[in-house]
Amino acid sequence: MPMNNLDYGIIGNCQSAALISKTGSLEWCCLPNFDSASAFAKILDESKGGSFDIIVSENYEISQKYIQSTNILVTKWDNGTDAFEFIDFMPRYKEEANDSYYTQPEIIRYVNHLKGKPTFSVNYNPKLNYAKGETVNETNGDYIRSQYNEDTYESLFLYSSFDYNSILEGEEIELTDSHGYFLISYHEKILSQSIKREFLKLERTRVYWMNWSEKTTEYKHYNNEILRSALVLKLLSYEQSGAVLAAATTSLPETIGEVRNWDYRFCWIRDASMVIKVISGLGHTRVAKRFLEFIISVIPVKDEKMQIMYGINGQKNLTEEILDHLEGYKGSDPVRVGNAAYEQKQNDIYGILLDVIYQQFLEFNNTLSNSEELWTISKSMVNIVKNNWKKADKGIWEFRTEERHFTFSKLLCWVAVDRAIKIAELIGKKADHNKWINLRDEIHKDIYDNAWNEEVQAYTQSYGSDDLDASTLLMENYGFIDAKDPRFVSTVQATERELCNDGLMYRYKNKDDFGLPSSSFTICTFWMINSLYKIGERKKAKKYFDQLLSYSNHLGLFSEDVDFKSKRLLGNFPQAYSHLALIEAAINFSGGFSDEEELMSVIH
Repeated sequence: MPMNNLDYGIIGNCQSAALISKTGSLEWCCLPNFDSASAFAKILDESKGGSFDIIVSENYEISQKYIQSTNILVTKWDNGTDAFEFIDFMPRYKEEANDSYYTQPEIIRYVNHLKGKPTFSVNYNPKLNYAKGETVNETNGDYIRSQYNEDTYESLFLYSSFDYNSILEGEEIELTDSHGYFLISYHEKILSQSIKREFLKLERTRVYWMNWSEKTTEYKHYNNEILRSALVLKLLSYEQSGAVLAAATTSLPETIGEVRNWDYRFCWIRDASMVIKVISGLGHTRVAKRFLEFIISVIPVKDEKMQIMYGINGQKNLTEEILDHLEGYKGSDPVRVGNAAYEQKQNDIYGILLDVIYQQFLEFNNTLSNSEELWTISKSMVNIVKNNWKKADKGIWEFRTEERHFTFSKLLCWVAVDRAIKIAELIGKKADHNKWINLRDEIHKDIYDNAWNEEVQAYTQSYGSDDLDASTLLMENYGFIDAKDPRFVSTVQATERELCNDGLMYRYKNKDDFGLPSSSFTICTFWMINSLYKIGERKKAKKYFDQLLSYSNHLGLFSEDVDFKSKRLLGNFPQAYSHLALIEAAINFSGGFSDEEELMSVIH
């Protein structure tokens, strides 16, 4: 595994999330919600950011794993004679009394004594409000309160079975009792806290995740990888609104020392729709239902003012700000909060969303709740596509200056009309069906004639361009072209030759607003794997797939990017895009082989 990797586990409860390092340090958490200001941000500034570290002598070996089928993380310290473990989680479980979920903004670090007389100390050092100013820690004997009083007021409460003064002073703690706990809460607790109460939360949370995991469809192969990715996607869904986040972090750079650092704690219509299609296909229809409710709440159903992204509570203004007091991950500034991309025009979002709406109509037909609102949205989006598909846009990769006629944007305009036609067929709206067919055919012909580059022998990034782009690999996946069509086969082969480097894919190689790309975009590698599989190059696809899986961190998690040379993970983490594509590829391999013997023949 590469040095200086993103060796973090994620815990969460669909309200917020936290990152725990391989050595048990809490280094990123925003409370009370995913998009709130950080309380711990050491990942973005090692000296200023704030953390909750566990400090032991050098003779302890540290190991880390998830409890099977859960998002509960266990870090173990063992020196041969003495051993203990921290079980980290954010509580999530069903409250029977009111048929809702307990998802309080709190982190529980449950401590188990395993053997001997282990000792450790803690560095409890929260830095509220993105560490913009001073956070003061003090105890009244019932808890430690961390308080920020400068430009805004913030507070945080720590409850523990251990002595509060010892915690604040960083004194050595000898673990003599069987169990202990630390509870970090955004709110002051009304009920008294105890080991028994935290253990009950742990058990209820464990049962919740195990029950959720049991509902996940199983396949012939790669079930562990599929389930871990599904658990990540579930963590990135926001309980309160149904929004789905692109990632849990901000400003983790695509390349160390460069400026492609973005805040991904928002709901992109594109990313979220792709996630929903995959995760509902695994049997988790409630996530899809909640997301469609979110869409209905944010989209003006008879208006063209649809954004490419929204805040997780439906916010429309996501003004970008630079936090210049933070040095950034490994010194990679700037650190940004907010994302100016919300103002961009991207014509692909209509097709991706309509694809999801069509899948839900297909599965539930007229029993789909909110079906009339969704049909109104569908008609509205076809009208938007009709008025806009011939216009240039910023494209899937969000070029910040130049607008072009991107092939992927045109493709998804075709998808929008195609899926609307299919929805109309399902619900018996023949008049709409008939008037849209000519529009679908017109867009198809336009792409067929103008996106194809005869000299390159491939569909290229944009009309009239020689540049190749990994997004064109999705033309088959969305039903625009057959996998055996010579044009698609040639596009896959040309794209692999141009954009694949040692089994890892560039999104594109041409210069963008920030120079030449220099890291691999993980979802694009999965797209290439799927495309190779579809055109019959299964042995190569399998080789690339297993190689890419080996680049995950120690817990099987992926960020947005992989460095070509060092193979370290880069970009925001964990990335929904990467994990949804992993699931799609794994399902392809599971569905495409009749038995273990055939699969093994491809492997070897």
